[in-house]
Amino acid sequence: MNSNTERIKILFLGDITGKQGRIAVKNYLCSLTEKPDFVIANIENASHGFGLTKKNYEELKDAGINCMTSGNHIWDKKDIYEYIDEADILVRPINYPEGAKGFGCRIFEIKGQNFAVINALGRVFMPPIDSPWQIVTEKIKQLKNEGIQGIIIDFHAEATAEKICFAKALAKEFNTEEYSLIKCFFGTHTHVQTADEMIYNGMAYITDAGFCGVYDSVIGMEFSTSLKRLSTSIPERYEIAEDSVALINGAEVLIEGNKPAHIKRINLIIDNKKESEVNVENNV
Repeated sequence: MNSNTERIKILFLGDITGKQGRIAVKNYLCSLTEKPDFVIANIENASHGFGLTKKNYEELKDAGINCMTSGNHIWDKKDIYEYIDEADILVRPINYPEGAKGFGCRIFEIKGQNFAVINALGRVFMPPIDSPWQIVTEKIKQLKNEGIQGIIIDFHAEATAEKICFAKALAKEFNTEEYSLIKCFFGTHTHVQTADEMIYNGMAYITDAGFCGVYDSVIGMEFSTSLKRLSTSIPERYEIAEDSVALINGAEVLIEGNKPAHIKRINLIIDNKKESEVNVENNV
């Protein structure tokens, strides 16, 4: 740290889902009077609910997002294979097998300090993938030896127990009373925000940050197609919801000195029809 009194504000936004989610995030970021020092967003559902196109990557980068994390839908849009290696703020899950395109960890400078952002994918109720436990632990040890000053993790996982256990294990191993190496641990994937934000052993934590997308939807998807698929078990293509009233979910973390001092859950309703005039209702 350059100074023990240095303050850094991190804003993390839950899974951006579809066009209305992208619009809501852009309007929300424009509306902030006090800008965060670093903005991270999970983007694995940003392009019509599945994956991320290069066009939408550039759109969200221009909107002020400094780092994009992802998850199991990162490969859903074909052009991802053409641009992921050059997408310098995009992070895919680190525990895909060796040889996978893209990067599971990237380093960013925030107010003169080097922070690593790691994205990892859970295994409970998820497609087969390498274990995040060993891979993430080894990566953190490497970063520690290289003198990294802070680590932020997006753990994209289904089961709350897996997220809680993984977060506690990492905080117990790498954080001390004097210094927090892992500053933040954000859970993503379920699109349903949990109300358990806390500072645990010097680490800002929330089990699931929620999502940014249509408010009157089924985790961002249109109700009728979701109902048909879930009530009949007959395959039905999910359709993205397109109503203009959107939800903004996420968390804001204030880091002071060597440790996070505060985490605040974000749960807002925005009417995208207002364009730059953001009509916000804070439900937290």
